[in-house]
Amino acid sequence: MAAPTPLLKDELDIVIPTIRNLDFLEMWRPFFQPYHLIIVQDGDPSKTIKVPQGFDYELYNRNDINRILGPKANCISFKDSACRCFGYMVSKKKYIYTIDDDCFVATNPSGQQINALEQHIKNLLCPSTPFFFNTLYEPYREGADFVRGYPFSLREGVPTAVSHGLWLNIPDYDAPTQLVKPLERNTRYVDAIMTIPKGTLFPMCGMNLAFDRDLIGPAMYFGLMGDGQPIGRYDDMWAGWCCKVICDHLGLGIKTGLPYIYHSKASNPFVNLRKEYKGIFWQEDIIPFFQSIVLPKEATTVQKCYLVLAKQVKEKLSKIDPYFDKLADAMVTWIEAWDELNPAGASLANGKK
Repeated sequence: MAAPTPLLKDELDIVIPTIRNLDFLEMWRPFFQPYHLIIVQDGDPSKTIKVPQGFDYELYNRNDINRILGPKANCISFKDSACRCFGYMVSKKKYIYTIDDDCFVATNPSGQQINALEQHIKNLLCPSTPFFFNTLYEPYREGADFVRGYPFSLREGVPTAVSHGLWLNIPDYDAPTQLVKPLERNTRYVDAIMTIPKGTLFPMCGMNLAFDRDLIGPAMYFGLMGDGQPIGRYDDMWAGWCCKVICDHLGLGIKTGLPYIYHSKASNPFVNLRKEYKGIFWQEDIIPFFQSIVLPKEATTVQKCYLVLAKQVKEKLSKIDPYFDKLADAMVTWIEAWDELNPAGASLANGKK
């Protein structure tokens, strides 16, 4: 019989960005109530956000962000869910789970409710295998193992920094795909978890995501999006590209697959297109940029890696648009703010020694 998953209730914060009352938490109560919530209010700070009774939470609005970070608050997006990364910064826990407020508890093919948080914890506490692909996917799951031909020297795996979950119902599509497939729904439940191989980038979605804050937290910056910025809906993907390059360099793993949540609401594709259209062009240059990055061996912490990335963004992507010059500066500000609020973590080697 498999060992029960530790709850980690004193070691994990749940971060939720929102502009509305958090009634969705009622459905998650059986799974979330033992945990501390960090709610980051997006938009008008004078609006009151109601949280169901019985949850242990702290709520930050824009006024709080400005008060805590002072002039460095300009690195946190306004009127965009990218503001969630402020919650990562103020947390004092080892693990973070972040979820959107239009995501509900999914059911598996047997009709059982899926405890997404428990599965994320399993993923994070289990090693990853980025250096050699196992054709049975996750070798550490019950009923699976490493297949014939898998090197024994690599079977211990490496620490898992990120667990990337998926979604039933509304898929995470870009605006052009939404427009041509307005009625498409994801009904396929694939019972699989896999490590994303070293050297392979992926589009990270922040809707159902967990990570080890001690291992990768400073790289989970969701960029400059929303109010006053020329781009939106690339916040989580930017963080994902940065995290993947840094994880590859530091010898850490990222898993994708289980758990599923139920994504209830499709956002407006025309609004999304307005937010995304520059990114759709820019990503054709951004992806090769990340694919070609080689971090120096002196970059032994996430912070050092991230500052190298910021420098290269300024040098190589600013020619695409002045926005990247501003983004590179914000990346540096983010690390300075992170280290001010988390001084003990500033000197840790977050991966390899």
